[in-house]
Amino acid sequence: MRDINEIIKDFYDKLPKFPDGRIDYHTSNIAPVVTVFVECNGKILLLKRSDKVRAYRGKWNVVAGYLDDLKPIREKVLEELREEINMREEDIKNIYFGEVETIADKEIGKTWVGQPALVRLGKKPEIKLDFEHTDYKWITPNELGNYSFVCGLDKTLSRIQKQFKF
Repeated sequence: MRDINEIIKDFYDKLPKFPDGRIDYHTSNIAPVVTVFVECNGKILLLKRSDKVRAYRGKWNVVAGYLDDLKPIREKVLEELREEINMREEDIKNIYFGEVETIADKEIGKTWVGQPALVRLGKKPEIKLDFEHTDYKWITPNELGNYSFVCGLDKTLSRIQKQFKF
């Protein structure tokens, strides 16, 4: 798989932009995203998607977002954490990046080129959700099957869990 930054640059050169300069992926059947697993003491943070989002309403996910500008991936992870759960950088012990993966969701006709990340915390922070989510839970990885989650989250979690041993 190519480097995620090269992939984003290709899309930046080819796709339309929003007025603020971000890439508009709405007409594309492929979109690069970052998927951020927030882990503390062996549990991961799961977020329930609201009815104010475009895709996967009511499904459970982790912190995630389009890679829609040319920022470094670490900076994008920190931005998504601030926006979606009001997490500060000083709450984070470590950030690790997994290998880029592709997940095709035939149901919605979109292929996600995902850059997974694992954010390890020393202690659970106060979570403040934005409009994208209605609820959150801390779960063990083996509890994910008890939830209706977004396409491919189980496979990505399994790879991240094996790679970073939690």
